[in-house]
Amino acid sequence: MIWGGDFGRTPFTDGNPNSNNGRDHNPYGFTVWMAGGGIRGGNLIGATDEIGFRAVEDKIHVHDLHATILGLLGVDHERLTYLTQGREFRLTDIGGQHHLTQRLLAG
Repeated sequence: MIWGGDFGRTPFTDGNPNSNNGRDHNPYGFTVWMAGGGIRGGNLIGATDEIGFRAVEDKIHVHDLHATILGLLGVDHERLTYLTQGREFRLTDIGGQHHLTQRLLAG
């Protein structure tokens, strides 16, 4: 099971009086929650600064997250491609490593 979003939210309101002072998109720090599939419970990878705005510890690129998820599913992210606009693409682009897999799996 995977829970997450395509971005985080800023820890403060946007300050625009016409927008009901909502929180803005935040690409610098966000949360993904994973369970099942052999993942050991209680893992915490990464941390944000003291106000929750920016990742400051164990930063994970989204391509690494995708490679890890695919690796947990038994799929080689470097071989999984799709044809679009006459070119083979992969979900992890030209990057992505599944280095998190061993940290997440039960011992």
